[in-house]
Parts: sequence; C-alpha cells; structure tokens
Amino acid sequence: MSLIRPILTLAALSTAVASHAQENRPPMLPVETLGEVQEDGTVTVGSFDLPPSVYLSEEAKASLPRKASDPMAVLGMILNAPDPSAVRPLAAKSMAPMHAKMAETYGVRMEEGVLGGVPVVWAIPKGLESISDADRVMINFPGGGFIAGTAGGTGMTESIPIAGLTGVPIVSISYRQAPEHKFPAASEDSAAVYRTLLEQFDPKKIAIFGCSAGGALAAQSVAWYVKEELPLPAAVGIFCASADGFRGGDSTHYARPFQGLGGEGLVTPYFEGIDMSDPLISQVEDPELLAKFPPTLLITGTRAFELSAAVNTHRELTKAGVDADLHIWDGLGHAFFYNPALPESREAYRVMADFFTEQLGIEK
Repeated sequence: MSLIRPILTLAALSTAVASHAQENRPPMLPVETLGEVQEDGTVTVGSFDLPPSVYLSEEAKASLPRKASDPMAVLGMILNAPDPSAVRPLAAKSMAPMHAKMAETYGVRMEEGVLGGVPVVWAIPKGLESISDADRVMINFPGGGFIAGTAGGTGMTESIPIAGLTGVPIVSISYRQAPEHKFPAASEDSAAVYRTLLEQFDPKKIAIFGCSAGGALAAQSVAWYVKEELPLPAAVGIFCASADGFRGGDSTHYARPFQGLGGEGLVTPYFEGIDMSDPLISQVEDPELLAKFPPTLLITGTRAFELSAAVNTHRELTKAGVDADLHIWDGLGHAFFYNPALPESREAYRVMADFFTEQLGIEK
C-alpha cells in the first residue's frame, strides 16, 4: 500500500487537532524531556539506559561487554611501539586457536605466500588441491584501522568462513599501513595483487572485499583500479565500512557513547595530511566514479560508528545506478562478525557467501 495516503491522513489529523486546540484551548499534556533542541536542530541528549536489543540472540547478548573498553586501544599500542611491524604478528598468533577451529568447521586450509611482492595468506576450500586449478578467486583486505591488519590475523577471521561456504579460494593480503606508510600504499599493494591474479583469472571471476579498514580499502581499490585502467572485478564487499572517507552522520556521534565511551577515539595516521575529499579515498565525492562500481554488498550494525556512512554509501550507489545491497544487524557494533560463535555472525557469513556465489556465477 502506498505511504502517501497514510501520510496525508496524519497531516490532516494534525491540522484538525491544531485547529480544534486553538478554538477550545484544552490543557497541554506534560512532556518529559531528556535534553534540549537548539536553533540549528542539534539535540543535546541527557543520560539514558540502553538495554541490549530484543532482536539479539542469547549468545550475542551474552557477548556484549560488561564494562566500557575501547577496542581501538590496541591500535594505539601498535602506533606507540618501537617497531610496529614486530607487534602486528602477535595479533595473528593470539587468533591462531580460533582460526584452527574455524578452518576445521568450514573445511579450509591456510597457506602463506607472496603475490605481486605482497605477503599473503590463502584460505583454500576443501577439494581444491592447487590454486592453479581454481577458476574463481577473491581478494580480502584485512581490517585493523590501517594500522593493525594482517593476512594471518583478521584476514583469516574474514576469509575462512567465506572460502568454506563458497568453495572459492580467498587470498588475504598484508598491505602496507601506518605508521610506517601512508595513503596510497595500501591501494598500490591491492593493485599489485590484483594485477598478478589477472594473469590467471578473468576479472569477472574475481571479487574483492574487506571489513573495517579493509572494507574502506575494498572501495578505494575500485577507484584505484579505475585510475590504473584495470578491468574491474565482478563484485565488491564493503563490510563494517563505507565509500566515504569522512564517515559522517549520526552514528559517528552515538557509537562511542553506546559503548560507554567518551571522546572521539583514535584517528589513523594513514591519511594524515591527505585531502579526504579525494575520490580515491572518498568515492561518494564522485558520482561518475560510483557509477562504475560493480555489484556491491554493504554490512553493518546499528551500534557501529560506520552505520550512517554505510547507509549513505548505499544511497549514493543506488542513485548512481549500481546494484547495491545493504544489510544491517540491530543492536550489534563494528565488525560484530569477528566473533564466529554468534548466530548473527553465521547469518552474515551466509549473506556474504550468497552474494559472491551469485555475482561470480557459481552453481549452487
């Protein structure tokens, strides 16, 4: 049913009530306010309790933090380390037991390698003896704030379930990051790996994706490939991220308070001194560039700082005529599917796998 008639009905009702009020002047009902509304529309919100979403699984509710802790704190530790490159592998080491369990669950094996001069780790599905036997492939850009991501760390958390569910090998890359490097180092590494894969694979048999910084890099990679005049991949997954380097909107204001945190959080130095309106960073700044995007899947949560930017990215992609899909999980925050034990994570893996299965032309 069209929304126009209900909206007009409500508008007429509002007008009638206002007219009746002027004639009869009934007493106004008391209004409980939580804050103030300023002249420019800014709302000053007072303190309130935010319970877990009723839509969460019991496992997700149990996983919610019981005290305020900043997930970005580890990024600061790496930035302040005498040798950041020596600290990053520690994260991968700490995740190894979880990855071993995931690999067993999804029937995937991991192999280290180098592509285009970039260190990589492959997630190879059961039944595929060699990458040379594959007819499709995906590239995964690990998350980590352009500071902490590694192919063997967050890269495997993202790659293992998708490789297992699709039957497609996924190469996760350890791209260059801050503080040692700045933009466009990661985009250059992405292109180096992509060029190498193009020697074996048809671009329509390649998909790219990432979560958090990796999701942003997936979007930036499309822009970089266009600049380098490379054929574009069949699909892109922008998870826990957006194609907007500014990451504005409502969620940038409420995401940290929803975690019991104050302040603005850590800002990655990867883009320090760089014009964030450059379409190579913020693709939403260039509608003509957006129109060239392949089919795109965006995934986020209602308590994630990137929610608003992801919603706007989906809006701009749709306006540009791109086949774009957006999935939002209520009550969950940034990169929620990094916890493979959650039913919501398994739902997200399935959404991703179904998307790539369709876009890569895989027979179900």
